[in-house]
Amino acid sequence: MTEHFDVLIIGAGLSGIGAAWRLQDQRPGDTYAILEARSAIGGTWDLFRYPGVRSDSDMYTLSYPFRPWREPESLASGDKIRRYIEETAAEAGITRHIRFDKRVVRADWSSTDSRWTVRTADGSVLTCAFLYGCAGYYSYTEGHQPDFPGLSDFAGTLVHPQFWPEDLDYTGKRVVVIGSGATAVTLVPAMAADAAHVTMLQRSPSYLTALPNRDVIADLARKALPPKAANRVARAKNILLTQGFYQLARRRPQLVRRALRGMAVRYLKNPEYVDEHFKPRYDPWDQRLCVIPSGDLFQVISEGRASVVTDHIDTFVPEGIRLTSGTIVEADVVVSATGLSLLPVGGVQLAVDGDPINIGQHAAYRGLMLSGVPNFAYCIGYTNASWTLRADLSHRYVLKLLDHMARHRYATATPTAPARSGRPLIDLSSGYVQRALDKFPRQGDRDPWIVRQNYLRDVVATPRADVTRDMTFTHAPVSQKVAS
Repeated sequence: MTEHFDVLIIGAGLSGIGAAWRLQDQRPGDTYAILEARSAIGGTWDLFRYPGVRSDSDMYTLSYPFRPWREPESLASGDKIRRYIEETAAEAGITRHIRFDKRVVRADWSSTDSRWTVRTADGSVLTCAFLYGCAGYYSYTEGHQPDFPGLSDFAGTLVHPQFWPEDLDYTGKRVVVIGSGATAVTLVPAMAADAAHVTMLQRSPSYLTALPNRDVIADLARKALPPKAANRVARAKNILLTQGFYQLARRRPQLVRRALRGMAVRYLKNPEYVDEHFKPRYDPWDQRLCVIPSGDLFQVISEGRASVVTDHIDTFVPEGIRLTSGTIVEADVVVSATGLSLLPVGGVQLAVDGDPINIGQHAAYRGLMLSGVPNFAYCIGYTNASWTLRADLSHRYVLKLLDHMARHRYATATPTAPARSGRPLIDLSSGYVQRALDKFPRQGDRDPWIVRQNYLRDVVATPRADVTRDMTFTHAPVSQKVAS
């Protein structure tokens, strides 16, 4: 007999475990399961195992509001984040609800039955009344890999950070890291500790900001206050700082440009070098700002253990990479930190009453549901702040909707499409985002179809949001009531 649940959650990463915790806390009578494609908890933090992998958001906002972050680091390593998620799941009794190695490939909604039929890659079939996608927004099976000319001639080793070989030994070797984003600026200082030299090869610079690895305010709060209160102080402080900095960057981009350049010059003591390699052509926060803990990237460059080359690749050659300038950058190991491949809802194929859903042709309702798709929500975090801040608001909204449906004995809730939509859901100019815009839902021109990257506004508005606005509710069909 097919198992049926009130709620099925896709993904046992940071978002999925947070969603399960909120569900258990607010609706303890609901049955649920988490379908996880991998064999372990952690999502992103279980997948990525490259050297130095860490958060680029502070842990006081990336951690759950209901479970304080107690480690000393504000910017934590990937293994500590993974352990934190595992411990959260274990302490709350969530782990027993996880079905591992269950990659969801298809979900079909039946209006007749008012339920989803969910199919996994191993042939399992489950049903649920509400489906919640918490699988992030990029592909776990492939990263973005350009078609590098001459790659077959290269005598060294090429690796992608998303699929890091456990046996890769780069000790004493020349390493080239292609890219200038968050992964590249993490890899370079981490690999510089053992490599002969690391070169960061970039087509164009990214904005970088150095933040301390320890939060002085958080440390002081911990000495004076109980853990939960101390965490709230650090969390509030970091939310205000990050949101304030973002708003300043959007309103006074030249001022922030000068500030970020000044920071780089203070570390590197070489204005010409900074202007050549750390002066982007775009405005701050047109793309995500990269964080370097305690200026570690600048430090290894100053010490001569790493360097930056800004140029375009002409072709790979046996000894390394030839650039369009004619220069050859010699390498034994090349790391292609060239970005992610975005993929909504973990690549699950949705269908409503037999009609396939092309997600890119639907509008985003409050940034967490799809127009015309019943009893389905997805979780996407902020691009300008910690993922968990928006994820937790999404969880709470979904539960508010479920509470409303239960009170009124509604079987379905379907967002009604707006008159116009067209703006991208993710408003960044980064290449990995631009390549995938057609895969994601669009924004409308009015609430609740506008997705704002503003936590301070959302944290006030979302709990008060009217769940009935632009939402069509229906009761269960008579035949289904009788059957139940």
